[in-house]
Amino acid sequence: MQSMRRILLLVTVPVLVVALGGTTIWGAYHYRILPLPFIQYNSLPQVAVVDDVTQIKIPNGNLLAEVGDYSDELTAYLRFEYLQGLAPLSGFQILMTTTEVQGKPVYRLYVALRNDLFPAVDFMGQLRMNGFIEGFSLVSPPTVQVRDWQQQTHLFDAAYHQPVRKRLLQLPQRQLTSAVAEFILFKVKTDPRVWKQIVPVEKVVSREESLEFAADMIAVAKFYEIPLAMLLGVGAMENNYLDVRGDLNHAVWKRRAQPGDIVLRRRRGRVLVSNYSVGPWQITRETLRYAHRLYRKDHRDYSLLPPRLRPPEKLDLDNVDSHVLTTYAGLLLKELLETFHGNVAMAVGAYNGGAGHPNMNYAEGVAMVANYAHRVLSTAAGRHADAVENTGLQVQRIEPARLPVQQP
Repeated sequence: MQSMRRILLLVTVPVLVVALGGTTIWGAYHYRILPLPFIQYNSLPQVAVVDDVTQIKIPNGNLLAEVGDYSDELTAYLRFEYLQGLAPLSGFQILMTTTEVQGKPVYRLYVALRNDLFPAVDFMGQLRMNGFIEGFSLVSPPTVQVRDWQQQTHLFDAAYHQPVRKRLLQLPQRQLTSAVAEFILFKVKTDPRVWKQIVPVEKVVSREESLEFAADMIAVAKFYEIPLAMLLGVGAMENNYLDVRGDLNHAVWKRRAQPGDIVLRRRRGRVLVSNYSVGPWQITRETLRYAHRLYRKDHRDYSLLPPRLRPPEKLDLDNVDSHVLTTYAGLLLKELLETFHGNVAMAVGAYNGGAGHPNMNYAEGVAMVANYAHRVLSTAAGRHADAVENTGLQVQRIEPARLPVQQP
């Protein structure tokens, strides 16, 4: 009987899709929802026409879209909170679940939808076209399964909202590097320039590059004794860790041109030179000169840094290695922290607006990212990849009500 129902379902639903028009059938097949992968069902979807509008409802009332499948818990949780913060998904229930597949944990994300198939497909299709999700498939689990997923979601949230007890740099090196790398990848993948394919493919950070970038930031933070969270916040605010140029039209007047300058105009003994910013830290060409002068006067033992992070003796403005840019960023932040007597907010504001005019709005944005990164990364690294069920958290069991009906 079960197989007969599946056969009828596979025949009935495509016919109804055709009846509703070409746009819907394109969306349905493009987003891989046909045949509908129902986990369990006891009867065929219910079809009704209300005010000349065809509705297809799931008998048990549970219609969800699976929007993510991850092998890494931190990646799944970062995406979970990202979905929760999207305006189009305001009011929708987002679920984060875990299951074991071949002895390894798999984390899945779901969006609870209104129980009407075709509006749900159109809504999820729009999310996909806008780059908020990579794809989706529809599921209709039994209510007992939904309740278990809701409980798992509460458990994950509780785990990642525990008070932060350690500084990031006090966490185990391997776990911290992996967590920072996952954070970098998350920020890159959710940057609109990436999913709109504005940034050249070769500029998008790979997993291997993210691990190297994470190790660079950790090494620089330790070397200059600056908060790693501050570096993470600045990198996210400046360019979401992407190695692309910015402020392309920015230029400054100087008394005379220097080697490597791109002269745009000359007037009364002065020159206007291009001052665009480079790399993930968006350091301008003139600031690079200043950072290199600081380096040449610095008495720290730079042999303690990995070779790739050591600045060259002579600065070449047109060929500054991305690893060395991280060192320059750390040195600039250290200098600003000393200038403002350890005031992190003023130092960060000056990184963007200059020591004379610190940008405190920018500093506030960096603080938000830094605090968030500190919370989730310290939790992820500190858990040593343990399963959520083994954390010992005492979470009150909740008897969730039926999934709320949401209007896409």
